[in-house]
Amino acid sequence: MDLIVTATSQGFLWGIMALGIFMTYRILNLPDMTAEGAFPLGGAVAAQLILHGVSPVLATAISFVIGMLAGAITAWLITKGNVPDLLAGILTMTGLYSINLRILTRANLSLLGEERLTDFLSGLHLPSSFDTLFTGFMICTVLIFLLVSFFKTEIGQAVIATGDNERMARSMGISTSRMKAVGLMLSNGLVAMAGAMIAQDNGYADISMGIGTIVIGLAAVIIGEVVFGNLSFTHRLICVILGAIIYRLIILFVLLIGLEPNDLKLISAVILAFCLALPSLRKSMHLHFFDRKEQNER
Repeated sequence: MDLIVTATSQGFLWGIMALGIFMTYRILNLPDMTAEGAFPLGGAVAAQLILHGVSPVLATAISFVIGMLAGAITAWLITKGNVPDLLAGILTMTGLYSINLRILTRANLSLLGEERLTDFLSGLHLPSSFDTLFTGFMICTVLIFLLVSFFKTEIGQAVIATGDNERMARSMGISTSRMKAVGLMLSNGLVAMAGAMIAQDNGYADISMGIGTIVIGLAAVIIGEVVFGNLSFTHRLICVILGAIIYRLIILFVLLIGLEPNDLKLISAVILAFCLALPSLRKSMHLHFFDRKEQNER
């Protein structure tokens, strides 16, 4: 039971990151690799601030802002430098590796014994991992409310229109460059915020903690879409969080049956590949079933 609670609580934290991935890959329709650098950036900034006596709440908020700056760099490369979307993200991600290393000052920075976000619930005397579960649930709830409210505004609708059809959005007088910048900044802000929270939950920030971030985020998004289908925008955001939880539970199951932790990245890639291929496999099986049915009727 404790393992399930731990996996679920981790799922909420990774779900915050998945919301950021959802914004670029599904709303803006951009293959943004910046997340691989923004995630450890958030963890590194939060870790250093906490070690220097800054409140975990403020440190997490600052990580969000710093993540937005990383997204702004990618947006500038795309919109002003005319660098291809994918390459712009890779360039920012590569540059952030050195920046993250400078912030951390070494490959790994421990937070053991330091104040964390979940310490604010210590007075409730919750069971093990329930403090992280409760904190993650509350933050995800607030974020979904804020995101839904934002995307109902004129700017939010313009971001959605830019992702749907950039040429049409431009013809309607929308500054698509500005909307891309808004989307990329919000996305990477959320990713960095998730990095800050996961670093606090793990008790350390690591230079390599961003490896595979894109795969995990996409897995959460795709699992949510495959399992729950086409829903309203609000429900899609909720399903992204649920997809992250399901992903963490799948990883827990894989570890329980005896596979090595070193294989987690491979397992993540296999899960994502399967989920991406599932709609096509389902369609081909459906067509095959009806073809056989027609042949039998003849």
